[in-house]
Amino acid sequence: MDSAIPLFKQWAPEWLVKVILFLLVLPSMVLFFLPLANINAAAGHYGCEPADMQFAVSLFYAGYTGFYSLERRFFTYLATREYFILFTFLQVLSCFICYHTHEVSLLFPLRFIQGMLFSCTVNLSLSLMFTRLHSERARAVSFSVFFGLLLCALPFNNFATAGLIDAYNFNIVYKGALFSYLPCLVLLQLTMNNTRLNVRFPLYKLDWQSFSLYSILLCLLGYIAVYGQEYYWLEDARIRYSVIAAAGLTALSLLRQKAMKHPYIDMRVFRYRNFKVGLLVLLVLYLCRFASSVTSNFFALVLHFDPMHVSYINLLQLAGLVVGVLIACGMILRKKRIRYLWLPGFLLLLAFHVRMFFLFDVQADASNYFIPLLAQGIGVGLIMVPTIIYAIASVPVSAGPSASAVCLAVRYLGFCLSIALINYFELFGKSGHYNAFRDRLTRVDPMLRQYLYQQSGQLAARSLSRVQSGKGSYKLLVNSVNGQGQLRFAMDYYELMSWLIVAALLLIALFPQLNRTAAYLRSRRLSPA
Repeated sequence: MDSAIPLFKQWAPEWLVKVILFLLVLPSMVLFFLPLANINAAAGHYGCEPADMQFAVSLFYAGYTGFYSLERRFFTYLATREYFILFTFLQVLSCFICYHTHEVSLLFPLRFIQGMLFSCTVNLSLSLMFTRLHSERARAVSFSVFFGLLLCALPFNNFATAGLIDAYNFNIVYKGALFSYLPCLVLLQLTMNNTRLNVRFPLYKLDWQSFSLYSILLCLLGYIAVYGQEYYWLEDARIRYSVIAAAGLTALSLLRQKAMKHPYIDMRVFRYRNFKVGLLVLLVLYLCRFASSVTSNFFALVLHFDPMHVSYINLLQLAGLVVGVLIACGMILRKKRIRYLWLPGFLLLLAFHVRMFFLFDVQADASNYFIPLLAQGIGVGLIMVPTIIYAIASVPVSAGPSASAVCLAVRYLGFCLSIALINYFELFGKSGHYNAFRDRLTRVDPMLRQYLYQQSGQLAARSLSRVQSGKGSYKLLVNSVNGQGQLRFAMDYYELMSWLIVAALLLIALFPQLNRTAAYLRSRRLSPA
């Protein structure tokens, strides 16, 4: 620090400083997966399709990932308090615009900017937190708390916003986020001094070219993943040109990083074997993590739970995430081998997917899903934090920022791949099952005729005319076939995830290097990805 003035005023106790830093991160985390809190309500508000809301989330993620490495230059240039106030004010302004807009074309760039601002919030808050923590125990706890909050963002959003969206328009959630930033601004003004953490470096030779190439590439990957199946992949010119552009940008970016003296992301981190193993485990985890969205769709579309009840049942997953993160934090502090965290975590995920495969049905008791959802949350919580610490700790401390950036990119890639897989199974696989069911249903089928007769009789008993009850019975038949298609799609996807987890377990069990490897924090400057 180039000034003798302390960063926070003397009257501000240490606990208040930590509370302010975490309160500053929380509203931005809520914004992360906000369009997925109620994707149908969000799509209805903006007059678009649900895929557009998935793309809005991927744009936020792309802004976070792409700006992560460039943000450090602004971190060293601006004084800490003015930097905090600047990007918090910009977040408030973006929420204000999102609250008043109904145009998805305006929402998309705003979501990307919000992701960039989220990168500022995360990097600065956790950098301040890490420099104030002098023990490995405290740093491990802070790291676990941050990633635990990130894991809990989606189920917490569903629970916190379900009642608001049901009673008001979707944009009320942006109004709530807007006001949640105001206490942070007031506390920052009252507690922080106008000083800086590092020597001020001028903002010259900013590698905005690498940032632009990298960010465009990430946005294209998100676009391909979200809309690929809907547009029949390479049969559509938009997807075909996007794939060509993404491949060209990838090659250009790699050549540029190799030729630069100070690359945007140092590719030498891939020389370390444990780092590559950590990335592979992280990718598998993110592919499995978002399978919970398939379960939520099953609750809503097949069992006909309303959004409030879906959010209530997902609280079991939230509780499991908290338990899993706490257990993982304790095992990290005891320097347990990483295998002792990965094996039980993936075994719980495997048990969740296999159990859910047999629980998918048109009629079910909600209590049957409590334990599987709890197990899924514990499994994800056990794997997430140790894997990121393990990957970053596998490279030298000087390469920590690049390792963090690569971990973040792999998490984004896992998010995009999970969306692509879910869309493939839902749009292509579900339609295949629907056509198979339709081909087997004929008017001469006695079971079908009996079903239509029973449904028509039940509708006629509710004072419907003969014509209306006949049409209603056919509509109920179509809804039943759609429900069966949804079931088969969910079962196919969970079967694929089960085999993927089995492959990950075999890798963990047979990889000899993991016998003696533990995840631990070696540096107070460990980069929070």
